[in-house]
Amino acid sequence: MKALKFSEIKPLLIFSLLVWLSFGAKGQQDAQFTQYMNNGLFYNPAFAGKEAGYNFSALHRSQWLNYTGTNGPAPITQLLTASARLDDYNIGFGLTFVNDNIGPTNSQEVNLSTAYHKTLGRGVLSIGASGGIFSSTLKYDEWVVVNPDPRIPSAGRETRMNFNFGLGAIYDRGKYYVGFGSRHINEPGFDFGDGAIDNQLMNHSYLLAGYRIRTFALWTFEPSFLIKSVSFNNFSYDISVIATHNQRISGGLAYRGEESVSLLFGYGILRDNSLRLGYAFDLVFGGLEAKSPTSHEFMLTYNLQPVSREFQKAIQRTPRFRF
Repeated sequence: MKALKFSEIKPLLIFSLLVWLSFGAKGQQDAQFTQYMNNGLFYNPAFAGKEAGYNFSALHRSQWLNYTGTNGPAPITQLLTASARLDDYNIGFGLTFVNDNIGPTNSQEVNLSTAYHKTLGRGVLSIGASGGIFSSTLKYDEWVVVNPDPRIPSAGRETRMNFNFGLGAIYDRGKYYVGFGSRHINEPGFDFGDGAIDNQLMNHSYLLAGYRIRTFALWTFEPSFLIKSVSFNNFSYDISVIATHNQRISGGLAYRGEESVSLLFGYGILRDNSLRLGYAFDLVFGGLEAKSPTSHEFMLTYNLQPVSREFQKAIQRTPRFRF
């Protein structure tokens, strides 16, 4: 195996130090995913059209399975993404839909993303922006309140909607990539119960980086990490290592700071590996007094490569012309 130069690994070393300096987050409002390395578009709009072809993914996460608390069941999340790229213009487009249920609350968001991809040095710099609608619903009949407020109904549900914006950038060098994305930049607010509950969606930022290592016998390894921040006041992190054989079968380990360890599996179903199944199992060890010990995540991805057709000009002969 070829030795790596320090200049090639220096960017990841710097960012890795940030991982160990970070600490557990409180007040995380965004959904969390163990297979974050395969869902870049959720964290960063610059991933829109980053890969060639048409890319689709569907994910279902059951967090803290079978947990039932005072304020309802455990979180359940669905994520749908789609992206495409216009190669002639180096522009990509993406669509993201999230449905997140946590106890008596339900949030849904739809975001459209666009990104521009520019060759820079030996890598590609991608810059993207996103905009959409965020919907927040509060189910009063499932909410247990210690000190009731007469302005807050005891039954029914209430929904508030607002605009939502994000920005991001990625630099992909081939062997490694580093990206930074920021969601809910405008920090939209949602007032429930005649203003009795002021629920503001805080700005969430993500630093995602990974390194691709190709070895003998068709094996590749990709260590990566994700640093999450809420308004740059609280931080948490995920670290993972994925091994893949012949671009078909993959497995790995992941660690979420002070919360869980995870096993990840992936398998390419079709001959060209365009359709893939992914699964992640989380074993929770932190905060078990308010959680169940396991979480499960299922993912299906499909990559449709563009069809290129080459037409050969036929030779036509006439009595006067030949071309």
